[in-house]
Amino acid sequence: MAKQRPPGAAQGMGRGEAMLGAMLRRIGPGRLAGAALLAVILVLRVADPPTVSGLRNAAFDFYQQVKPRDPSPVPVTILDIDDPSIEEFGQWPWPRNRVAEMVSKTAAAGAVAIAFDIVFAEPDRLSPDEVARDNPALPEEVRARLRTLPDNDALLAHAMRQTRVVLGQTSVRSARSNRTDKVEMRAVPHAIMGADPTPFLPRFPDVVRNLDILEEAAAGRGVFSVRPDPDGIYRRVPMVMLVQDTLRLGLSPELLRVATGDNAFALRSNEAGIDGVVLGGKMIRTGPDGSVWTYLTPSLPGRYVSAGDVLADRVAPGRLAGQLVLVGTSAIGLEDFRPTPLGVPMAGVEIHAQLLENILTDTLLNRPNYAVAVELMTVLVLSALVIVLVPVIGARLIIALAVVLLGGYSGLSYYLFQEMRILLDPTWPVLGTVLTLMLMSSANYLREERQKQQIRGAFGQYVSPDLVARLQENPEALTLGGERRELTVLFSDVRGFTTLAEGYRDDPPGLTALMNSFLTVLSRAILREGGTIDKFMGDAVMAFWNAPLDAPDHAAAACRAALAMHADVATLNAERARAAVEADDKALPINVGIGLNTGDCVVGNMGSDTRFDYTALGDAVNLASRLEGQSKTYGLGIILGSATARAVEGRFAMIELNLLRVKGKMEPERIFGLLGDEVMRGRSEFAELEATNAEMRAAYSAQKWNVAEAALDRLEAAGKPLDLELSGYAALYRQRLETLRVAPPGEGWNGVHVATDK
Repeated sequence: MAKQRPPGAAQGMGRGEAMLGAMLRRIGPGRLAGAALLAVILVLRVADPPTVSGLRNAAFDFYQQVKPRDPSPVPVTILDIDDPSIEEFGQWPWPRNRVAEMVSKTAAAGAVAIAFDIVFAEPDRLSPDEVARDNPALPEEVRARLRTLPDNDALLAHAMRQTRVVLGQTSVRSARSNRTDKVEMRAVPHAIMGADPTPFLPRFPDVVRNLDILEEAAAGRGVFSVRPDPDGIYRRVPMVMLVQDTLRLGLSPELLRVATGDNAFALRSNEAGIDGVVLGGKMIRTGPDGSVWTYLTPSLPGRYVSAGDVLADRVAPGRLAGQLVLVGTSAIGLEDFRPTPLGVPMAGVEIHAQLLENILTDTLLNRPNYAVAVELMTVLVLSALVIVLVPVIGARLIIALAVVLLGGYSGLSYYLFQEMRILLDPTWPVLGTVLTLMLMSSANYLREERQKQQIRGAFGQYVSPDLVARLQENPEALTLGGERRELTVLFSDVRGFTTLAEGYRDDPPGLTALMNSFLTVLSRAILREGGTIDKFMGDAVMAFWNAPLDAPDHAAAACRAALAMHADVATLNAERARAAVEADDKALPINVGIGLNTGDCVVGNMGSDTRFDYTALGDAVNLASRLEGQSKTYGLGIILGSATARAVEGRFAMIELNLLRVKGKMEPERIFGLLGDEVMRGRSEFAELEATNAEMRAAYSAQKWNVAEAALDRLEAAGKPLDLELSGYAALYRQRLETLRVAPPGEGWNGVHVATDK
């Protein structure tokens, strides 16, 4: 039977889950994703795959290319078996007696010690005895004479015993070269200070040795094998390594040991790996694997002395005196060139020479054991700052902060290289932080987009896209309150809506569809010109310009919208008429009247704490509503207030209509009729119409009724070339003229007409 959880335990678990849920919501999914990415970045750095190490090494290479090491005069010389030497003394390999001569002459010139970046693994085929054995066709007396001559390898061994010579050895390159019966390695006396270093050292199961006679004659033996990094670049050289479980020095440190007369070297290590090698009383700091980072100069001709010049006694006196000499080759075809951090290949022997220079001048690059910890801590701290701050501070500030912090860290990395030769990775901490920043910024963007979508869904069907955009950018704006701004306000209404609606008394859905189409046409015209639709009131629309976004030329935008509304409604009427003909029906046209006025208003969120609208209030709004009502009276589609007319004067086709005192206002308002756009304004026919209207208005104000009436006749005719229907406007004034003839207004009349309806 299953055990039942006690009620208290269930409640406790419920509270715990609720607390966990609340904590996760407070943290947010973006921060959780950022923390997960940070964990991946840290794991990748610890694993250090080739991509990560490659970025780091490329940065260190760039540092050396920007600031290569300044060459210093040190006693290191390369005895170069170069192309001129081979051309003069024959192809390589030379007979060992010639090599012996080169060793003897180098020692006689004062060289302290000589190291070969060459292996003499096979007997010299040019030794007299070998020549006699390989040429049986020679006369017997010649062969017998050859057998009595000294062996070339013996001559080289003899020359080596007269000075300090270090022979080079190299690691085997294939499993087949790894001998089953290995020759025991000659151990070099050494001391170990600290923990066992062998787990950290590079291992070579076997090496290619020199002939025994030469190995016995040499003062030292050094391994010149250098492993490149995964990208093929030679950046590090091992100072010490394991060969057949025996500690051996590399070629350059072995040369230094022999030259200083040391019989032994010391290895200092700790639990983290190798710390350094002591040679000639000098502590040489190394990486955990016992390797060092070389700090290179470009290849310098001054490092080289041609082997041919030594053999031909052409070397300047004193040139080799006191020198540590490395024998190698730069000849074409001998393939001893290695890619370097400087971006150009370099002879392998010169890499060994530069390592020796680094040791003697204390210019090795230092990649300390604590570097990885510093890099991990840097990416952890910087990425954590990004995760914490990005959701709560602005994008500009976080970008500025990231530039300062990441730029500062990168600058510190280069400073440490330039001034202290310390290698601190500038790439992974920066890349890791940038990746975290990109993720957090994307999470922020998605969160803001989700919030904007919610606002768009809640308000997009009822207010203008501009207002929606503003609310999306600043949701805090959804609070009560307003601001004082100059607006251009538009009111529109359908003329004869009652009659129109009667035609649909048996088809209410048809009336709804018609009004939706009609209001859509009006809305699009308003929104195209950047207007804000305040509200729909049945068949009426209220809109305004210059809020919530600034519209410097808002009066002109409103005029263009009003003209477009009339044009689009005309198109809609034409489409309805065609559809009615096809259906053998009749369609009453929709006529719309529009009033526009400009003035100071209060605009903002008006209402209660529970329900409010973004709207405009003020006298300018009321006047715009009254002007819309006058469009029917004056028989024109669009009526402008004086402020709107002044704002667009000279740019639209408009005529002055009257000095009107609307209902509810004491001061009269000069009103205008908007007839067309800039194109109509520029036509000569409109100029004639405008002049005729001005003549009629002047005669009307001067109480010259007959003159005014004659002008009205011409005014109607002047509108026809412009496709303007002015009969309603002319009829209104004819009616007023009849009234004024019967009851003249008397002296002092200023032409003001008092409106009796809204």
